[in-house]
Formats: sequence, structure tokens, C-alpha cells
Amino acid sequence: MKVIWFLLYNVLVVPSLYIGFRIAGLFNKKIKQGLEDRATLFANLKTSLKNIDTSKKMVWFHSASMGEFEQAKPIIEKLKSENDINVIVTFFSPSGYRNSLKYKHKDIISYIPFDSPRSVKKFIDLVNPVITVFMRYDYWPNLVWGLKKKNIPMFIVDATMRLDSKRKLPFSISFHKSLFKNFNRILAVSSEDVDNFKVYGVTNSQVKAVGDTRFDRVYQKSLQAKELHILRDGFFEGNKVIVLGSSWPSGEDVLLPALKNLLAEDPKLRVVLVPHEPTIDRLEKIEENLNGSVNHIRLSHRNNYTDEQIVIVDSIGVLVSLYYYADIAYIGGSFKQGIHNVLEAAVYGIPVFFGPKITNSQEALKLNELTCGTVIKTSDEVYTYLKDLLYDDEKRKRLGKIAYDYVNENIGATEQITKEVTTYLKQK
Repeated sequence: MKVIWFLLYNVLVVPSLYIGFRIAGLFNKKIKQGLEDRATLFANLKTSLKNIDTSKKMVWFHSASMGEFEQAKPIIEKLKSENDINVIVTFFSPSGYRNSLKYKHKDIISYIPFDSPRSVKKFIDLVNPVITVFMRYDYWPNLVWGLKKKNIPMFIVDATMRLDSKRKLPFSISFHKSLFKNFNRILAVSSEDVDNFKVYGVTNSQVKAVGDTRFDRVYQKSLQAKELHILRDGFFEGNKVIVLGSSWPSGEDVLLPALKNLLAEDPKLRVVLVPHEPTIDRLEKIEENLNGSVNHIRLSHRNNYTDEQIVIVDSIGVLVSLYYYADIAYIGGSFKQGIHNVLEAAVYGIPVFFGPKITNSQEALKLNELTCGTVIKTSDEVYTYLKDLLYDDEKRKRLGKIAYDYVNENIGATEQITKEVTTYLKQK
């Protein structure tokens, strides 16, 4: 069966993918950037290998993009603190690759090679990993088969499998059964995920529920945020603060009418608006919307802050630290294609609210179930929800504690995953 899937994949899928990426690169800047960067992949890799101690064992972590890599960081950092190893991190996306170039705990950073047998073999031979860890889902067939051929142990960590996954369709389930059997360990987020993986013939010895390192990572980052002091001490003293995290225009259309009314009613209310991808055009449109109704300032001008009601964040990479200042937080993406990371706010012990599109996040669904995460659909609902919580300190703190406890009770996946990886590391 493996031979059949190998032939079908490499005769039909791989050429189609190659052509598809080339065509898409003509219209999509990110794909074009990724193709251009990959032109020097092997040359850069050879140079990087010359600059490290190759006598150390190499552990390979692969992530699709930045979000998945955030989940890998606690594992990488703990492994490196306990073992004298090299770590190579690879990405599929240009954003993940470029935003991680300065990550201090990696020894080598690279794109993952295009998934052809020749490129995969060349990459594996150069890197010579003793273990490969795939974060969540981005495991490519030729890469998996190539690693298996060389008997290199493979992990999937923070693994999830939805009950309604399209990988359960008749043709797809047979393919994935042949793929998953190659993995040594599939370390799943929950017992439900374990059961869903077993549909593919995954054995009890392969799969285990250990939790999700996102909880560990947001807790780690929350401790760091308290030391960063993005805003000077007392910046919002005496005010209630709402942070709008990773907001999209579709969410702002619902949020801003309600917030304008609340800000007009309460001179002590402040809003930190963090747009997703704060391009010049986006920032100017937000400011145009606010002009004449609410005074505002950009975060980059915070040294000139004179108690403006809205602070518009015009940089990236600071959202998690800004939740530290919030009494209530909105989590973006939930009016568009799917909600962003709710844990980044919940870890601070504050209530969160979001739009209706949350089925992509088990954590958002759980917070909603626990009543500390609220779904809102209209501007009137935003107004009513915030009006209630802003002036009921006891209720707001009670819901915030529920959110905090949920995060705190789920910390610990990093420890279990590290033990599993270390067991195999000691055998190599």
C-alpha cells in the first residue's frame, strides 16, 4: 500500500503542488517571497552547518508558521537547558521564517524543502537529525517517508484531530492510515483527540494525551510581560482598560459604535486597539473612523500621551504584553475566518469576549462554556456586555479568576513532552 501511495502522491500531487505554488506566487506576495527565499535554501543550510559544532546531536523542530512555533518554544528551551544539543527549526511560511531569524535558542533556521523525494533526501542527509518533531499538523508525506527510511524517530506534538476532519473521508483515511503508522509518538492535546487519531489505526503505544504547550507558552510570556513595561508605570492609573486584540475591520464595525458610546459616557474608560497587520492604510482608516468622535494616539507616540481615550497600536509583537494592562479583552478574528489565541488574554485573569466564529478554537469554546468568555454578535450586545462588567467589579473579577484558573490548571504539557523526546534522545 505504501508503494501505491508513494507513486500516486509523487506522480499526481507533487507536480501539481509545484505548478500551483508557481502560479500562486504571481498573485500572492507571501508565496512569492517564500519561493524566492527557497532558491538559496541549500546554500544557506550548508553555510549554517559550517558554523555549528556538528558533533552534537541535532534535533529538528518543524512548524508551519509563527503560531505553531510559539508552541514549540517552551519545548526547545527546556530541551536545550537539559541537553547539549543542536536545534534546527524549519518553517513552511515566510512569515514564520523571517520573524524567527533572531530567536536565540535555535542553532539553525531554514525553510522546509519542497516535498519532492530528491529535495527531502538532500535535506535529511545534510541535517542528519536524531529526532524530528512536527508541531501540530504540518507533516509532509515524502518528508515522513524519507525520515522513516533512515529510522529517524518522529513526533507530532500538540496534535489535534477533529471529529469531523476531512481526513476521515474514504480516500483520505486510507492515505493517512499509511502515513500515521510511521510516527513513533503522537502526543495529543486531549483524550478526545487520542480517540480520533485511533480511527486511523494509530496504536495505544503511539498516541498519548499530554496537553497543549500553548498554555505553558502564554504563562511564560505573561511573566515576561510584567518585566517589559511597554507602558510606563501609572500610564492608565485610575482608568478601566479594554484591549481589542488582533482586530479586523469586520470586528471593528461591530465594536467601535458601542465603544464610542461608552467612551462618551465614561471619561475614565480607555481602549487599546491592536489591529491585525497594522499597515499604514489600516491605521489611517481606523483614525478616520475615530476623528471627530474620540481622541486617540498611536502607541509609537506614547511619550506624548495626554490621556487620550484610545491608543492605536502601530507595531507588531506587543499584543501579549498589552493584555497585562486590560480589565477586559476582545479577541479578534472572531467575526472573520476564525478566532485568534484566547489564552494570551485569559492568562492575566480577565474576562474575554469575541464574535461568533470560534469553532476553530477549543479554548474559546471552553471559556464560553465556563461563562468567562462571551460571544457577542451586535453592537448593542457589545454595549450591554461591557456596561455590565465595567461597573460590576465583583462579577468582572470572578469571571477573570475562572479564566485564570482554566489556564493555570492546564499548564504542564512541556514537561511531559520533553520527557518523551528525551527518552528517544538518550537512545541515539
